[in-house]
Amino acid sequence: MIEIICNDRLGKKVRVKCNLDDTVADLKLLIAAQTGTKPEKIVLKKWYNTFKDHITLEDYEIHDGMSLELYYS
Repeated sequence: MIEIICNDRLGKKVRVKCNLDDTVADLKLLIAAQTGTKPEKIVLKKWYNTFKDHITLEDYEIHDGMSLELYYS
């Protein structure tokens, strides 16, 4: 299990525990459960890379303690 930190830079910082073989869509569901936001409204980015829902966290080389940017569409 790894822990990922998602920050929306508006005062909301979420720590989520997930597995490396989870997809980005699974991660969005976990974030939505903690924030109360609909998962289809969540956009995850790192710098200029927008993460696509069907790709696993391991394929994106997301590791334990990594911080992602949380946006709302």
